[in-house]
Amino acid sequence: MLKKISVIGAGFVGATLAQRIIEGDIADVILVDIAGNIAAGKALDLSDAAPIVGHERTIKGTTGYNEIAGSDIVVVTAGLARKPGMTREDLIAKNAAIIRDVCSNIKTYAPSAIVIVVTNPLDAMTYLAHKATGFERERVFGMAGVLDGSRFIQLLSEELHVPRALIKTCMLGSHGDTMVPVISQTFVSGKPVKDMISAEALGKIIARTRDRGAEIVSLLGTGSAYYSPSAAVYKMIQAISGDTKDTMVVSACLTGEYGLNDLSIGVPCKIGRKGIERIVELDLLREEKDALLRSAEAIKSSTKLL
Repeated sequence: MLKKISVIGAGFVGATLAQRIIEGDIADVILVDIAGNIAAGKALDLSDAAPIVGHERTIKGTTGYNEIAGSDIVVVTAGLARKPGMTREDLIAKNAAIIRDVCSNIKTYAPSAIVIVVTNPLDAMTYLAHKATGFERERVFGMAGVLDGSRFIQLLSEELHVPRALIKTCMLGSHGDTMVPVISQTFVSGKPVKDMISAEALGKIIARTRDRGAEIVSLLGTGSAYYSPSAAVYKMIQAISGDTKDTMVVSACLTGEYGLNDLSIGVPCKIGRKGIERIVELDLLREEKDALLRSAEAIKSSTKLL
């Protein structure tokens, strides 16, 4: 059972995740943000909701990284959000500096923690966090395919008018424009999705899935998605807390799997109490393998800018 989870960054994603963790009775939370008293204020607000919701978990907001000592998990949401017209790659220089500082503090105060990265561009920041902490790769991974797969399922559900629970899929590659929907592993009520929808309609859904984050950004005007990203991280935390060994797509640092080395990219992993328990190598079709390789090249282009 987890005792303490620290969330770095008290913006919409971080604060919503903190709410999910304490109200889900997963662990106590330390919410860290260097921007004045924002973390302290949100922590008090969430604490005041506890008697109404009915839980006994605690949350503390602070600007001090020393408070994360003893954390089982540290979730990194700190960083600049995309603005309309801004690509994930546009963020890399500024967010890399933030990640380096955050990881230095994690290494100092929570050297035994599992680190989950949410900051964009996700795969590059996850790779940087792995290198900056020096932690083994099993303990540093990013939120990627859980969210992208959920978006794909939602759009398929709307198109096919079927319950979301009947759709199974897998979204590999980058958490960005080169994400790879594994159509050979996508089923609706056990039937291959390609047998239930035209290639043209499926292509439009895939394109909208890739653009979903930007679509939300454009509608919000300021900020970016936070309900669904926080839900994706929460699902990952549940797998760690319950030691479920559930298979989910996360951004993991590869050392030969799928023929790839020295980068973080979305692949299926069994997640448990130690973090990544095993990387699962799917039997992909040739076009899916090629798409994954192209996605890896795009990620490596970003990591060269770190």
